[in-house]
Amino acid sequence: MYLPIEGEKRMLTIKLKEEYIKLGQTLKAAGLVDTGAEAKLAVQDGYVKVNGEVEYQRGKKLHAGDQVFYNNETIEITE
Repeated sequence: MYLPIEGEKRMLTIKLKEEYIKLGQTLKAAGLVDTGAEAKLAVQDGYVKVNGEVEYQRGKKLHAGDQVFYNNETIEITE
């Protein structure tokens, strides 16, 4: 289940193994969603922000320095 973003609770970090990671994979890797389908719905419904902007593409490529905000959690992408 996903909830609208209202504030930050804690900072999670995802360390890149490749040049980038896709948004849906990031949500799963951080443990904020259980399935790709859940990630797809959260993104399509506008509950996910990347660098402060609502993102509607589950396949959005994230690079080091990007931040994802979802369900009161912040995920930082690092090298």
